[in-house]
Amino acid sequence: MNNQKRYEIFKRLQSHNPHPTTELNYKTPFELLIAVILSAQATDKGVNKATNALFKAANTPKKIFNLGEDGLKAFIKTIGLFNTKAKNIIKTCSILLKQHQGQVPHDRTALEALPGVGRKTANVILNTAFGEATIAVDTHIFRVANRTKLAPGKTVLEVEKKLLKFVSDEFKQDAHHWLILHGRYTCVARKPRCHACVIEDLCEYQHKEVE
Repeated sequence: MNNQKRYEIFKRLQSHNPHPTTELNYKTPFELLIAVILSAQATDKGVNKATNALFKAANTPKKIFNLGEDGLKAFIKTIGLFNTKAKNIIKTCSILLKQHQGQVPHDRTALEALPGVGRKTANVILNTAFGEATIAVDTHIFRVANRTKLAPGKTVLEVEKKLLKFVSDEFKQDAHHWLILHGRYTCVARKPRCHACVIEDLCEYQHKEVE
């Protein structure tokens, strides 16, 4: 795939959705951090249902830390891996209070040092909370990048590096959101909805089903 095609792909995605954003509900960087930690192997809809109640009761590191693991589990027990996530979140809140004055750090290394936070989560926080032009690669983006040939790679990191290299600067801030939404609703895993795809003619997938 050449750069002209890549540019046109993002131009169309932009025209289709000028102001994309995460589907996770949040009001502060800390709320976003907790929501993203909870979203691993879970749906945004399921996370939003849990955090809607949680954030009404506790939405700061101190308040969630004071809930304790058992108190937190009561709010997130409907989410997969909730035991591990509760343990990580309480540890993360402790670190934020002790090392960062209760604030979410605007720094990749500090973010990745938090329990339950990997490179993908750090990228989401840096992009969505702090406005950095990072691209977080999840399963949807990995699939779209490889299937369309936009930025094929064997690993998540390889795809991320290629996207950062190939995506024009004017699109980098929103690229993560466009690609994840495209993968979630159009370029779905089992049977991509090619007939409803705004970039179908630019995509290099070999097994398209266009009605």
